[in-house]
Amino acid sequence: MLNNAVYHLFVYGSLRSGFHSPAYEYISRFFVLVGNASAKGKLIDMGSYPAGIPSADESVITGELYRIRHENEFSWAIGQLDDYEGVAVEPDEIQLYRREITTASCNEQLINAWIYWYNGEVSGKPVIASGDILEYLSKKI
Repeated sequence: MLNNAVYHLFVYGSLRSGFHSPAYEYISRFFVLVGNASAKGKLIDMGSYPAGIPSADESVITGELYRIRHENEFSWAIGQLDDYEGVAVEPDEIQLYRREITTASCNEQLINAWIYWYNGEVSGKPVIASGDILEYLSKKI
């Protein structure tokens, strides 16, 4: 792979360690947690899941930054996550998320990382002002 390839992944929803979902179990096998991180964007409450969307204002999404354990496994590992996030879809399916590069802030460093942005309509849905789904859900209970 190219020297400038991006091997980091920024996650903000069910892929975070706090969810203990099957998808997180997958991430923990192929990726190493770098640390808590943030990225510019807005977090939306879609009901059963959060949706991150790019934002031109100063809104920030809180999440975690991961790095692939073995660079030669990155294409396969990220492909599995693309399937989980609804990026890789059949012709008759709707693409729920799209994977793009963003800049994540972690441990006082700016790092290019892949992020899954929501690809659907969010109008009328509540914005999670804190940008942190775990904090938001803990206050909702």
